[in-house]
Amino acid sequence: MLVNIGYGNIVNMDKVIGIIRADAAPIKRMVQVAKDNNLAIDATCGRKTKCILVMDSGHIMLSALLPDTIENRVNDIPTNERSLDYE
Repeated sequence: MLVNIGYGNIVNMDKVIGIIRADAAPIKRMVQVAKDNNLAIDATCGRKTKCILVMDSGHIMLSALLPDTIENRVNDIPTNERSLDYE
C-alpha cells in the first residue's frame, strides 16, 4: 500500500515498522547515526522534520508531516485496497 508522506513523496507502508515523532533527543541522535551510515532518506524537501518512518530494511525516512497526518492517510485507504492478497 503506497501512501503520500508529503510533497509528492510516496512510501510503501508494508515496509514501515513504525512512525515516530522527531522532536525527542534520542530520536535526533538516531537520525544523525542513520545519516552518518547513509541509511537516512530525506523526504522533507528542505522543511523541518516532524516524523520518522522506520523501515524494515534498517533505513529511516524523514517526513515533514506529523505522524497523525500520515496515520490519517493510511486509515483513509479503503480496507479492500490495503490487502495484497489478490486470489
